[in-house]
Amino acid sequence: MDKQQDFVLRTIEERGVKFVRLWFTDVLGSLKSVAIAPAEVEGAFSEGMGIDGSSIEGLSRSSEADVIAKADPSTFQVLPWRGETDPTARMFCDIYTPDGEPAAADPRNVLKRTLAKAADRGFSFYTHPECEFYLLKSADVRHPEPVDRAGYFDNVPGGTAHDFRRASVRMLEDIGISVEFSHHEAGPGQNEIDLRYADALSTADNIMTFRTIVKEVAISEGVFATFMPKPFEGQPGSGMHTHMSLFEGERNAFHDPSGKYQLSKMGRQFVAGLLHHAPEFTAVTNQFVNSYKRLWAGDEAPSFVSWGHNNRSALVRVPLSKPNKAQSARVEYRGLDSAANPYLAFSVLMAAGLKGIEEGYELPDEAVEDIWQLSDKERRALGYTPLPTSLDAALTAMEESELVAETLGEKVFSFFLRNKREDWRNYRNQVTRVELESNLLSL
Repeated sequence: MDKQQDFVLRTIEERGVKFVRLWFTDVLGSLKSVAIAPAEVEGAFSEGMGIDGSSIEGLSRSSEADVIAKADPSTFQVLPWRGETDPTARMFCDIYTPDGEPAAADPRNVLKRTLAKAADRGFSFYTHPECEFYLLKSADVRHPEPVDRAGYFDNVPGGTAHDFRRASVRMLEDIGISVEFSHHEAGPGQNEIDLRYADALSTADNIMTFRTIVKEVAISEGVFATFMPKPFEGQPGSGMHTHMSLFEGERNAFHDPSGKYQLSKMGRQFVAGLLHHAPEFTAVTNQFVNSYKRLWAGDEAPSFVSWGHNNRSALVRVPLSKPNKAQSARVEYRGLDSAANPYLAFSVLMAAGLKGIEEGYELPDEAVEDIWQLSDKERRALGYTPLPTSLDAALTAMEESELVAETLGEKVFSFFLRNKREDWRNYRNQVTRVELESNLLSL
Protein backbone atom coordinates (compact mmCIF):
# COMPACT_ATOMS: atom_id res chain seq x y z
CA MET A 1 0.00 0.00 0.00
CA ASP A 2 1.42 3.41 -0.96
CA LYS A 3 1.71 6.37 1.40
CA GLN A 4 -1.36 8.18 0.03
CA GLN A 5 -3.58 5.16 0.56
CA ASP A 6 -2.21 4.68 4.05
CA PHE A 7 -2.89 8.36 4.83
CA VAL A 8 -6.49 7.99 3.68
CA LEU A 9 -7.11 4.93 5.83
CA ARG A 10 -5.54 6.52 8.92
CA THR A 11 -7.52 9.74 8.42
CA ILE A 12 -10.78 7.83 8.08
CA GLU A 13 -10.09 6.10 11.38
CA GLU A 14 -8.85 9.20 13.23
CA ARG A 15 -11.69 11.45 12.01
CA GLY A 16 -14.39 8.85 12.54
CA VAL A 17 -15.51 9.00 8.90
CA LYS A 18 -18.71 7.01 8.45
CA PHE A 19 -19.15 7.16 4.68
CA VAL A 20 -16.83 7.66 1.72
CA ARG A 21 -18.32 8.94 -1.50
CA LEU A 22 -16.69 7.82 -4.73
CA TRP A 23 -17.16 10.59 -7.28
CA PHE A 24 -16.94 10.43 -11.05
CA THR A 25 -18.37 12.36 -13.97
CA ASP A 26 -20.45 11.33 -16.97
CA VAL A 27 -19.80 12.56 -20.51
CA LEU A 28 -22.16 15.50 -20.08
CA GLY A 29 -20.36 16.71 -16.95
CA SER A 30 -22.85 15.60 -14.29
CA LEU A 31 -21.28 14.52 -11.02
CA LYS A 32 -22.07 10.94 -9.96
CA SER A 33 -21.59 9.43 -6.51
CA VAL A 34 -21.46 6.00 -4.89
CA ALA A 35 -21.19 5.84 -1.09
CA ILE A 36 -19.22 3.03 0.55
CA ALA A 37 -18.45 2.11 4.14
CA PRO A 38 -14.92 2.69 5.48
CA ALA A 39 -14.28 -1.06 5.51
CA GLU A 40 -14.59 -1.09 1.70
CA VAL A 41 -12.07 1.69 1.01
CA GLU A 42 -8.98 -0.53 0.85
CA GLY A 43 -10.74 -2.64 -1.77
CA ALA A 44 -11.68 0.51 -3.69
CA PHE A 45 -7.94 1.16 -4.03
CA SER A 46 -6.77 -2.35 -4.89
CA GLU A 47 -9.64 -3.78 -6.93
CA GLY A 48 -12.08 -0.92 -7.44
CA MET A 49 -15.85 -1.01 -7.03
CA GLY A 50 -18.06 -2.52 -9.71
CA ILE A 51 -20.84 -0.22 -10.95
CA ASP A 52 -23.46 -0.39 -13.68
CA GLY A 53 -22.13 1.92 -16.36
CA SER A 54 -25.14 1.49 -18.67
CA SER A 55 -27.24 3.75 -16.45
CA ILE A 56 -24.73 6.60 -16.66
CA GLU A 57 -24.77 8.99 -19.64
CA GLY A 58 -22.29 7.78 -22.23
CA LEU A 59 -20.25 5.54 -19.95
CA SER A 60 -21.05 2.16 -21.49
CA ARG A 61 -23.62 0.32 -23.59
CA SER A 62 -26.08 -2.09 -21.99
CA SER A 63 -24.13 -4.96 -23.57
CA GLU A 64 -21.01 -3.92 -21.66
CA ALA A 65 -22.61 -2.49 -18.55
CA ASP A 66 -20.08 -3.42 -15.87
CA VAL A 67 -17.29 -0.96 -15.19
CA ILE A 68 -14.86 -0.55 -12.30
CA ALA A 69 -14.47 2.68 -10.29
CA LYS A 70 -11.01 2.94 -8.72
CA ALA A 71 -10.54 5.61 -6.08
CA ASP A 72 -7.72 8.16 -6.49
CA PRO A 73 -6.29 8.57 -2.95
CA SER A 74 -4.70 11.93 -3.83
CA THR A 75 -8.20 13.44 -4.06
CA PHE A 76 -9.36 12.39 -0.58
CA GLN A 77 -11.06 15.12 1.43
CA VAL A 78 -13.54 15.17 4.31
CA LEU A 79 -16.67 17.03 3.20
CA PRO A 80 -17.15 19.99 5.55
CA TRP A 81 -20.89 20.37 4.98
CA ARG A 82 -21.73 16.91 6.29
CA GLY A 83 -21.19 17.97 9.93
CA GLU A 84 -19.88 16.02 12.90
CA THR A 85 -22.69 13.47 13.34
CA ASP A 86 -21.95 11.47 10.17
CA PRO A 87 -18.53 12.60 8.90
CA THR A 88 -18.33 11.92 5.17
CA ALA A 89 -15.37 12.07 2.80
CA ARG A 90 -14.99 11.92 -0.95
CA MET A 91 -12.50 10.70 -3.53
CA PHE A 92 -12.58 11.05 -7.30
CA CYS A 93 -12.43 7.83 -9.29
CA ASP A 94 -10.98 6.67 -12.55
CA ILE A 95 -13.23 4.30 -14.47
CA TYR A 96 -11.88 1.05 -15.91
CA THR A 97 -13.26 -1.85 -17.93
CA PRO A 98 -13.42 -5.26 -16.21
CA ASP A 99 -10.20 -6.29 -17.98
CA GLY A 100 -8.32 -3.37 -16.39
CA GLU A 101 -8.21 -0.93 -19.32
CA PRO A 102 -9.07 2.76 -18.75
CA ALA A 103 -12.67 3.27 -19.88
CA ALA A 104 -12.69 5.16 -23.17
CA ALA A 105 -15.82 7.08 -22.17
CA ASP A 106 -14.54 8.30 -18.79
CA PRO A 107 -14.07 12.10 -19.12
CA ARG A 108 -11.34 12.11 -16.47
CA ASN A 109 -9.47 9.53 -18.54
CA VAL A 110 -9.90 11.69 -21.66
CA LEU A 111 -8.13 14.55 -19.89
CA LYS A 112 -5.44 12.29 -18.41
CA ARG A 113 -4.79 10.88 -21.87
CA THR A 114 -4.47 14.37 -23.37
CA LEU A 115 -2.18 15.49 -20.54
CA ALA A 116 -0.01 12.43 -21.14
CA LYS A 117 0.42 13.45 -24.78
CA ALA A 118 1.49 16.91 -23.64
CA ALA A 119 3.89 15.37 -21.11
CA ASP A 120 5.46 13.31 -23.91
CA ARG A 121 6.35 16.65 -25.51
CA GLY A 122 7.76 17.95 -22.23
CA PHE A 123 4.77 20.13 -21.26
CA SER A 124 2.66 20.53 -18.13
CA PHE A 125 -0.68 22.32 -18.53
CA TYR A 126 -2.02 24.69 -15.88
CA THR A 127 -5.41 26.38 -15.69
CA HIS A 128 -7.10 29.04 -13.57
CA PRO A 129 -10.92 29.36 -13.95
CA GLU A 130 -13.12 32.34 -13.15
CA CYS A 131 -16.46 30.70 -12.29
CA GLU A 132 -19.66 32.73 -12.64
CA PHE A 133 -23.13 31.71 -11.48
CA TYR A 134 -26.45 33.15 -10.35
CA LEU A 135 -28.10 32.97 -6.93
CA LEU A 136 -31.89 32.72 -7.03
CA LYS A 137 -34.47 33.17 -4.29
CA SER A 138 -35.97 29.77 -5.06
CA ALA A 139 -35.87 26.86 -7.49
CA ASP A 140 -38.99 28.12 -9.32
CA VAL A 141 -38.10 27.48 -12.97
CA ARG A 142 -41.17 29.36 -14.26
CA HIS A 143 -40.44 32.59 -12.44
CA PRO A 144 -36.75 32.66 -11.43
CA GLU A 145 -35.87 35.66 -9.30
CA PRO A 146 -32.31 36.74 -8.37
CA VAL A 147 -31.49 37.28 -4.71
CA ASP A 148 -30.52 40.94 -5.22
CA ARG A 149 -30.32 43.79 -7.71
CA ALA A 150 -26.65 44.53 -7.17
CA GLY A 151 -24.07 44.94 -9.94
CA TYR A 152 -20.38 44.52 -10.73
CA PHE A 153 -18.14 44.60 -7.63
CA ASP A 154 -21.00 46.01 -5.54
CA ASN A 155 -20.61 45.64 -1.80
CA VAL A 156 -23.93 44.70 -0.21
CA PRO A 157 -23.53 44.75 3.60
CA GLY A 158 -25.61 42.03 5.16
CA GLY A 159 -26.72 40.87 1.71
CA THR A 160 -27.35 37.24 0.84
CA ALA A 161 -24.61 37.10 -1.82
CA HIS A 162 -22.01 38.60 0.54
CA ASP A 163 -22.68 36.02 3.26
CA PHE A 164 -22.94 33.27 0.65
CA ARG A 165 -19.53 34.02 -0.87
CA ARG A 166 -17.89 34.17 2.54
CA ALA A 167 -19.33 30.79 3.53
CA SER A 168 -18.45 29.24 0.15
CA VAL A 169 -14.86 30.45 0.17
CA ARG A 170 -14.37 29.21 3.74
CA MET A 171 -15.73 25.79 2.79
CA LEU A 172 -13.59 25.61 -0.37
CA GLU A 173 -10.48 26.44 1.66
CA ASP A 174 -11.47 23.82 4.26
CA ILE A 175 -11.50 21.16 1.56
CA GLY A 176 -8.13 22.26 0.18
CA ILE A 177 -9.27 24.32 -2.83
CA SER A 178 -7.50 27.68 -2.89
CA VAL A 179 -9.53 30.72 -3.93
CA GLU A 180 -7.92 33.79 -5.48
CA PHE A 181 -10.84 36.17 -4.95
CA SER A 182 -14.62 36.48 -5.11
CA HIS A 183 -17.04 39.29 -5.89
CA HIS A 184 -20.48 40.22 -7.12
CA GLU A 185 -20.72 40.04 -10.91
CA ALA A 186 -22.56 42.36 -13.31
CA GLY A 187 -25.96 40.66 -13.28
CA PRO A 188 -28.48 40.84 -10.42
CA GLY A 189 -27.74 37.93 -8.11
CA GLN A 190 -24.70 36.98 -10.20
CA ASN A 191 -21.45 36.07 -8.46
CA GLU A 192 -17.92 35.04 -9.37
CA ILE A 193 -15.41 32.94 -7.46
CA ASP A 194 -11.95 32.46 -8.99
CA LEU A 195 -9.94 29.35 -8.19
CA ARG A 196 -6.16 29.54 -8.04
CA TYR A 197 -3.89 28.09 -10.70
CA ALA A 198 -3.38 24.33 -10.58
CA ASP A 199 -2.55 21.56 -13.00
CA ALA A 200 -5.46 20.93 -15.35
CA LEU A 201 -6.55 17.61 -13.82
CA SER A 202 -6.64 19.07 -10.30
CA THR A 203 -8.50 22.11 -11.61
CA ALA A 204 -11.13 19.93 -13.30
CA ASP A 205 -11.63 17.97 -10.07
CA ASN A 206 -11.78 21.27 -8.18
CA ILE A 207 -14.45 22.65 -10.51
CA MET A 208 -16.67 19.61 -9.94
CA THR A 209 -16.20 20.00 -6.18
CA PHE A 210 -16.72 23.77 -6.42
CA ARG A 211 -20.10 23.38 -8.11
CA THR A 212 -21.21 20.94 -5.43
CA ILE A 213 -20.09 23.25 -2.62
CA VAL A 214 -21.78 26.28 -4.20
CA LYS A 215 -25.08 24.40 -4.41
CA GLU A 216 -24.74 22.98 -0.89
CA VAL A 217 -24.01 26.41 0.62
CA ALA A 218 -26.88 27.95 -1.33
CA ILE A 219 -29.30 25.36 0.09
CA SER A 220 -28.01 26.03 3.61
CA GLU A 221 -28.65 29.77 3.06
CA GLY A 222 -32.18 29.15 1.78
CA VAL A 223 -31.42 30.08 -1.84
CA PHE A 224 -30.64 28.25 -5.09
CA ALA A 225 -27.49 28.41 -7.26
CA THR A 226 -27.47 27.87 -11.02
CA PHE A 227 -24.64 27.58 -13.53
CA MET A 228 -27.04 27.86 -16.47
CA PRO A 229 -25.23 29.89 -19.18
CA LYS A 230 -28.00 32.48 -19.72
CA PRO A 231 -30.85 32.32 -17.17
CA PHE A 232 -32.14 35.89 -17.67
CA GLU A 233 -33.03 37.80 -20.79
CA GLY A 234 -31.28 41.16 -20.88
CA GLN A 235 -28.69 40.19 -18.25
CA PRO A 236 -25.14 38.82 -18.63
CA GLY A 237 -24.62 35.09 -18.99
CA SER A 238 -22.37 33.02 -16.76
CA GLY A 239 -19.03 32.11 -18.30
CA MET A 240 -15.87 30.51 -17.01
CA HIS A 241 -13.01 32.58 -18.42
CA THR A 242 -10.06 30.23 -18.15
CA HIS A 243 -6.41 31.30 -17.93
CA MET A 244 -3.94 28.77 -19.31
CA SER A 245 -0.19 28.28 -19.44
CA LEU A 246 2.27 25.60 -20.52
CA PHE A 247 5.37 24.84 -18.50
CA GLU A 248 8.53 23.02 -19.52
CA GLY A 249 9.78 21.86 -16.16
CA GLU A 250 9.93 25.00 -14.03
CA ARG A 251 10.00 27.36 -17.04
CA ASN A 252 6.85 29.06 -18.29
CA ALA A 253 6.87 28.31 -22.04
CA PHE A 254 4.56 31.26 -22.68
CA HIS A 255 6.99 33.88 -21.33
CA ASP A 256 9.43 35.88 -23.43
CA PRO A 257 10.50 39.26 -22.01
CA SER A 258 11.24 40.54 -25.53
CA GLY A 259 7.91 39.40 -27.05
CA LYS A 260 4.85 41.57 -27.53
CA TYR A 261 2.97 41.50 -24.22
CA GLN A 262 5.90 39.28 -23.15
CA LEU A 263 4.26 36.34 -24.97
CA SER A 264 6.70 33.84 -26.46
CA LYS A 265 6.57 32.44 -29.98
CA MET A 266 5.25 29.20 -28.51
CA GLY A 267 2.55 31.14 -26.69
CA ARG A 268 1.56 32.89 -29.92
CA GLN A 269 1.31 29.55 -31.70
CA PHE A 270 -0.81 28.16 -28.86
CA VAL A 271 -3.23 31.08 -29.20
CA ALA A 272 -3.27 30.60 -32.97
CA GLY A 273 -4.27 26.98 -32.39
CA LEU A 274 -7.12 28.02 -30.10
CA LEU A 275 -8.41 30.46 -32.70
CA HIS A 276 -8.01 28.11 -35.66
CA HIS A 277 -9.93 25.26 -34.02
CA ALA A 278 -12.39 27.24 -31.86
CA PRO A 279 -15.44 26.68 -34.11
CA GLU A 280 -14.72 22.93 -34.06
CA PHE A 281 -14.62 22.56 -30.27
CA THR A 282 -17.28 25.13 -29.32
CA ALA A 283 -19.89 22.38 -28.94
CA VAL A 284 -17.72 20.92 -26.16
CA THR A 285 -17.01 24.19 -24.34
CA ASN A 286 -20.61 25.39 -24.89
CA GLN A 287 -22.76 22.26 -24.93
CA PHE A 288 -26.27 23.60 -24.32
CA VAL A 289 -28.88 25.23 -26.52
CA ASN A 290 -28.88 28.03 -23.97
CA SER A 291 -25.09 28.51 -24.32
CA TYR A 292 -25.52 30.36 -27.60
CA LYS A 293 -27.86 32.87 -26.04
CA ARG A 294 -24.94 33.78 -23.79
CA LEU A 295 -22.41 33.91 -26.63
CA TRP A 296 -24.59 36.03 -28.91
CA ALA A 297 -26.15 38.49 -26.47
CA GLY A 298 -23.19 40.82 -25.90
CA ASP A 299 -22.34 41.63 -22.26
CA GLU A 300 -18.63 40.80 -22.79
CA ALA A 301 -19.41 37.34 -24.17
CA PRO A 302 -17.13 36.64 -27.15
CA SER A 303 -18.85 35.86 -30.43
CA PHE A 304 -16.05 36.16 -32.99
CA VAL A 305 -12.74 34.35 -33.46
CA SER A 306 -10.19 36.95 -32.41
CA TRP A 307 -7.54 37.78 -29.85
CA GLY A 308 -6.49 40.92 -28.05
CA HIS A 309 -4.71 42.38 -25.05
CA ASN A 310 -7.08 44.60 -23.09
CA ASN A 311 -9.96 43.76 -25.42
CA ARG A 312 -12.74 41.97 -23.55
CA SER A 313 -14.77 41.48 -26.72
CA ALA A 314 -12.06 39.10 -28.02
CA LEU A 315 -12.31 35.33 -27.72
CA VAL A 316 -8.74 35.01 -26.43
CA ARG A 317 -7.05 37.66 -24.31
CA VAL A 318 -3.35 38.01 -23.50
CA PRO A 319 -3.24 39.75 -20.10
CA LEU A 320 -0.14 41.50 -18.78
CA SER A 321 -1.00 42.11 -15.14
CA LYS A 322 2.45 41.18 -13.73
CA PRO A 323 5.00 42.07 -16.45
CA ASN A 324 8.04 41.30 -14.31
CA LYS A 325 6.89 37.87 -13.20
CA ALA A 326 7.65 35.17 -15.78
CA GLN A 327 5.55 32.55 -13.99
CA SER A 328 2.38 34.61 -14.49
CA ALA A 329 2.52 34.69 -18.32
CA ARG A 330 -0.71 33.17 -19.59
CA VAL A 331 -3.54 33.38 -22.10
CA GLU A 332 -7.24 33.63 -21.29
CA TYR A 333 -9.94 31.77 -23.22
CA ARG A 334 -13.22 33.65 -22.71
CA GLY A 335 -15.71 31.43 -24.51
CA LEU A 336 -16.12 28.66 -21.94
CA ASP A 337 -19.41 28.15 -20.07
CA SER A 338 -19.43 27.70 -16.30
CA ALA A 339 -21.53 24.57 -16.88
CA ALA A 340 -19.11 22.89 -19.30
CA ASN A 341 -17.64 19.48 -18.56
CA PRO A 342 -14.17 20.67 -17.41
CA TYR A 343 -12.41 17.41 -18.26
CA LEU A 344 -13.53 17.50 -21.89
CA ALA A 345 -13.24 21.29 -22.22
CA PHE A 346 -9.65 21.40 -20.96
CA SER A 347 -8.81 18.48 -23.24
CA VAL A 348 -9.94 20.22 -26.43
CA LEU A 349 -8.44 23.57 -25.43
CA MET A 350 -5.06 21.98 -24.76
CA ALA A 351 -5.20 19.85 -27.92
CA ALA A 352 -6.00 22.88 -30.08
CA GLY A 353 -3.17 24.92 -28.55
CA LEU A 354 -0.67 22.09 -28.93
CA LYS A 355 -1.74 21.64 -32.55
CA GLY A 356 -0.89 25.29 -33.13
CA ILE A 357 2.59 24.69 -31.72
CA GLU A 358 3.16 21.46 -33.67
CA GLU A 359 2.03 22.95 -36.98
CA GLY A 360 3.58 26.37 -36.42
CA TYR A 361 0.30 28.28 -36.85
CA GLU A 362 0.68 32.01 -37.45
CA LEU A 363 -1.18 34.31 -35.09
CA PRO A 364 -3.47 36.72 -36.97
CA ASP A 365 -3.50 40.44 -36.30
CA GLU A 366 -4.60 41.59 -32.86
CA ALA A 367 -8.12 42.93 -32.41
CA VAL A 368 -7.90 46.39 -30.87
CA GLU A 369 -11.48 47.48 -31.63
CA ASP A 370 -14.62 46.61 -29.71
CA ILE A 371 -15.68 43.84 -32.08
CA TRP A 372 -19.32 44.14 -31.09
CA GLN A 373 -19.39 47.75 -32.27
CA LEU A 374 -18.21 46.89 -35.78
CA SER A 375 -20.54 46.23 -38.68
CA ASP A 376 -20.69 42.77 -40.28
CA LYS A 377 -18.83 44.17 -43.27
CA GLU A 378 -16.07 45.58 -41.06
CA ARG A 379 -15.72 42.30 -39.18
CA ARG A 380 -15.45 40.36 -42.44
CA ALA A 381 -12.82 42.77 -43.75
CA LEU A 382 -10.76 42.33 -40.57
CA GLY A 383 -11.09 38.53 -40.69
CA TYR A 384 -13.17 38.09 -37.53
CA THR A 385 -15.15 34.96 -38.33
CA PRO A 386 -18.12 34.17 -36.08
CA LEU A 387 -18.30 31.33 -33.62
CA PRO A 388 -21.20 28.94 -34.27
CA THR A 389 -24.46 30.78 -33.66
CA SER A 390 -26.38 27.77 -32.36
CA LEU A 391 -25.83 24.33 -30.90
CA ASP A 392 -26.86 22.89 -34.26
CA ALA A 393 -24.13 24.83 -36.08
CA ALA A 394 -21.57 23.93 -33.41
CA LEU A 395 -22.34 20.22 -33.73
CA THR A 396 -22.01 20.42 -37.51
CA ALA A 397 -18.55 21.96 -37.12
CA MET A 398 -17.59 19.37 -34.50
CA GLU A 399 -18.66 16.46 -36.71
CA GLU A 400 -16.04 17.48 -39.29
CA SER A 401 -13.21 17.95 -36.77
CA GLU A 402 -10.42 15.39 -36.76
CA LEU A 403 -8.86 17.20 -33.80
CA VAL A 404 -11.94 16.89 -31.57
CA ALA A 405 -12.61 13.29 -32.62
CA GLU A 406 -9.04 12.26 -31.86
CA THR A 407 -8.96 14.14 -28.55
CA LEU A 408 -12.26 12.82 -27.17
CA GLY A 409 -11.95 9.34 -28.61
CA GLU A 410 -14.58 7.54 -30.67
CA LYS A 411 -16.95 6.65 -27.80
CA VAL A 412 -17.15 10.10 -26.23
CA PHE A 413 -17.22 11.82 -29.62
CA SER A 414 -20.11 9.75 -30.99
CA PHE A 415 -22.15 9.73 -27.78
CA PHE A 416 -21.75 13.48 -27.32
CA LEU A 417 -22.95 14.19 -30.86
CA ARG A 418 -25.96 11.88 -30.55
CA ASN A 419 -26.99 13.29 -27.20
CA LYS A 420 -26.65 16.92 -28.24
CA ARG A 421 -28.44 16.34 -31.54
CA GLU A 422 -31.37 15.11 -29.47
CA ASP A 423 -31.18 18.29 -27.34
CA TRP A 424 -31.35 20.36 -30.49
CA ARG A 425 -34.29 18.39 -31.91
CA ASN A 426 -36.23 18.84 -28.67
CA TYR A 427 -35.56 22.57 -28.69
CA ARG A 428 -36.39 22.95 -32.38
CA ASN A 429 -39.71 21.12 -32.00
CA GLN A 430 -41.07 23.25 -29.17
CA VAL A 431 -43.53 26.10 -29.64
CA THR A 432 -42.23 29.04 -27.60
CA ARG A 433 -44.00 31.81 -25.74
CA VAL A 434 -42.53 34.32 -28.19
CA GLU A 435 -44.12 32.51 -31.13
CA LEU A 436 -47.49 32.33 -29.41
CA GLU A 437 -47.46 36.01 -28.45
CA SER A 438 -46.39 37.05 -31.94
CA ASN A 439 -48.56 34.79 -34.05
CA LEU A 440 -51.42 33.06 -32.25
CA LEU A 441 -53.99 35.87 -32.55
CA SER A 442 -52.56 37.78 -35.50
CA LEU A 443 -52.41 34.96 -38.01
